[in-house]
Amino acid sequence: MTSSSEGVSKYIEVEDDETLAIGYYDEDDDFDTFTDGNLDCSCEDGGGFSDPLSGEVKPRILLMGLRRSGKSSIQKVVFHKMSPNETLFLESTNKICREDVSNSSFVSFQIWDFPGQIDFFDPTFDYEMIFRGTGALIFVIDSQDDYVEALSRLHLTVTRAYKVNPEINFEVFIHKVDGLSDDAKIEKQRDIHKRANDDLADAGLEKIHLSLYLTSIYDHSIFEAFSKVVQKLIPQLPTLENLLNIFISNSGIEKAFLFDVVSKIYIATDSSPVDMQTYELCCDMIDVVIDISCIYGLTEEEAGQPYDKESMAIIHLNNTTVMYLKEVTKFLALVCFLREESFERKGLIDYNFHCFKNAIQEVFDVRVKMQKNRKLLSQRRWSKQAPMESTAASTERRPIGGITCQSTIFKST
Repeated sequence: MTSSSEGVSKYIEVEDDETLAIGYYDEDDDFDTFTDGNLDCSCEDGGGFSDPLSGEVKPRILLMGLRRSGKSSIQKVVFHKMSPNETLFLESTNKICREDVSNSSFVSFQIWDFPGQIDFFDPTFDYEMIFRGTGALIFVIDSQDDYVEALSRLHLTVTRAYKVNPEINFEVFIHKVDGLSDDAKIEKQRDIHKRANDDLADAGLEKIHLSLYLTSIYDHSIFEAFSKVVQKLIPQLPTLENLLNIFISNSGIEKAFLFDVVSKIYIATDSSPVDMQTYELCCDMIDVVIDISCIYGLTEEEAGQPYDKESMAIIHLNNTTVMYLKEVTKFLALVCFLREESFERKGLIDYNFHCFKNAIQEVFDVRVKMQKNRKLLSQRRWSKQAPMESTAASTERRPIGGITCQSTIFKST
């Protein structure tokens, strides 16, 4: 085996344009890449939606649906590590709950959980303010119940939201499918997809795209569905995917995921198709690493920090496949699948991983710089404008432009 280096330039350009300062992220975001994540859960009683000084420019994910469809259970299982069996004792949500999720620099958004019994199109609600700053709208349908009323509410919600913000990603979770056979799941998905799209076609809104997912809190399908929703809100996703493609092609790796270890949401993967069984193995591996670290790897001074820069794990499966986990940042992990013969070149893999990690850091640095620019521009604008009673600054969704990130990688020949 010989190694030859491919020298490639490394540069990042940031456009100095005020329009780039209007983005998804909160101007008060923490600028430290490796800061502790936090989950601040607060419930709103419906007031304050039209406050122009609220500063909420993180991407919002709205959880909507009829009562008892499973919205709160999804949130508790994915972001609070609640056991699915414990969700049976959750009380019905009776007011709007907002939660900030900021586990890492890439996973940063708000979740708004809307009670099914609230008519948010009532004149007392400023629904335009709600939808204007929304990145994704998740509508949850109970697959074990009659979904005629749910489809009617879905159509009303989607049409109103689209008129306010055509850039919203509309996601439909066909939930509680764990009690259905595979044929029944496919049939329900096909039926709901046909009815929903027929209703939109009748209203002349064929341009609206609905993404449907079969989900259950009793398996990993809800995590995979949420992963795909969150990925659409990450402007740096194409850059991350390109970095993963470069990494695996030069390291003999078959599949790689970039995971948020707190929520087990994968924020990026390479261009090869995702297999559900592979994703489940990754989730189980992260659980094993965290659990063993909590039991054996912590001193009294390190309580509460089971995952750090030294975290690494290797699992040999019985089909000559090796799973390899490496820490990227305090809340991000790279999980790889490769053959045993490829893993013999572990030194090469580790070096390429080091290059990949540095490239990720550069992407972080670009985002931090953009956040600072947004904050300065926002402060400048608000200082020039007098407070207005009933206006809310509309946020324009733009990707972070001008990012080109490449690394010098050694390739085996």
